[in-house]
Amino acid sequence: MPRKNSLRQRGNRAKRSLSVISLYTGAGGLDLGLEAAGFETRVCVEMDRDCVRTLQHNRPWPILDRDIHSIKSGELLEVGGLRRGEADLLVGGPPCQPFSKSAYWVNGDTKRLEDPRASTLGEYMRVLEDTLPRAFLLENVYGLTYEGKDEGMVFLRERLSEINRRKKVSYSFSSRVLNTADYGVPQIRERVFLIGSRDGSHFEFPAPRFASQNGQKQPSLFELPPYRTAWDAIHDLNSIEHDDALKVGGRWARLLPTIPEGENYLWHTERGGGVPLFRWRSRYWSMLLKLAKSRPSWTIQAQPGSAIGPFHWKNRRLSMREMCRIQTFPDDFEVTGGISAVQRQLGNAVPSAMTEVLGLEVRRQLLGDRLAPSEPTLIPPARSPYPDPEPVKRVPKEYLKGPQFGSYRRVGAA
Repeated sequence: MPRKNSLRQRGNRAKRSLSVISLYTGAGGLDLGLEAAGFETRVCVEMDRDCVRTLQHNRPWPILDRDIHSIKSGELLEVGGLRRGEADLLVGGPPCQPFSKSAYWVNGDTKRLEDPRASTLGEYMRVLEDTLPRAFLLENVYGLTYEGKDEGMVFLRERLSEINRRKKVSYSFSSRVLNTADYGVPQIRERVFLIGSRDGSHFEFPAPRFASQNGQKQPSLFELPPYRTAWDAIHDLNSIEHDDALKVGGRWARLLPTIPEGENYLWHTERGGGVPLFRWRSRYWSMLLKLAKSRPSWTIQAQPGSAIGPFHWKNRRLSMREMCRIQTFPDDFEVTGGISAVQRQLGNAVPSAMTEVLGLEVRRQLLGDRLAPSEPTLIPPARSPYPDPEPVKRVPKEYLKGPQFGSYRRVGAA
């Protein structure tokens, strides 16, 4: 059944709507989770045209669709109908390319803070100092915290200390790398979250609510419930007719059906269970990566090539609605644009259920709201038992050329 994020579902959360200034809004993943937790986006900044069209299509949030470097903080407050110090929360996920794992893969070491794109961190802190919200939340990639390469975190801490000294405030600073699957998102996705309060209150990150079962069929009485899975998220979308845009193309398209659910190209290496077509760890992890019904999805990618997954267990690309479900966007939200634009918007987004969980905790811990106990509304319900994995096909003959395969040429051929 579709999962709506209605006012009726939010119950007492909607009685007091808390104001948000949203920077680097993207397709709205952070904001949708906060919306479910009872917050209201009063103004957002986003310059990507595809994201702007998606936001305009779905929500009435006022959008400043320009580069943040050209937007004065006073304009943000004016458009949001806010005074300085009045906003309840400043949120944003500054673009992460200088700190991403993929940047290391492509370029080795990276410029990080010396990269001009890292100035987005400084712009976030500039808006924080100018608007002085009651609390802030900043999301970024795990690479921001790499040991020995954490200058981005050092920069943020130092800027926060300067703001406290200059503005006579007491912003606190709590950070944690979270795996979204631990909190009910049907997707393995690690991101760092920084949260603080203007009055100095310390934020305690919530403990994980779900856990990997490591092959166990049922958790014991004292264990956390199992991770939500790809099947939990998209089981009811399997019968939908999909158009040609979701067909996998390129050199490796016919190899995808030969890989079991939950595996990737490593299946066809000397250490895997298939045919040794590739050298061990010679490709991107996401190459020919396939979802498994009984596990969370792998991280949705923003810029996949023709062979980059995760792919559906039916050997096709994921549809817009399936990616939205895996990212825990509400079902009334539609990401607009072509398949590549949709993939990029959703691959760059924050899973909304994650920020719903954090938003509720911010309300309780930092904003003084006495909320009745309630479960996050964007976490999909469990749908086990899961169907059997899809059958695996044999490797087509065109992939078995060359003397290096030896007997595999005969055993693995279609």
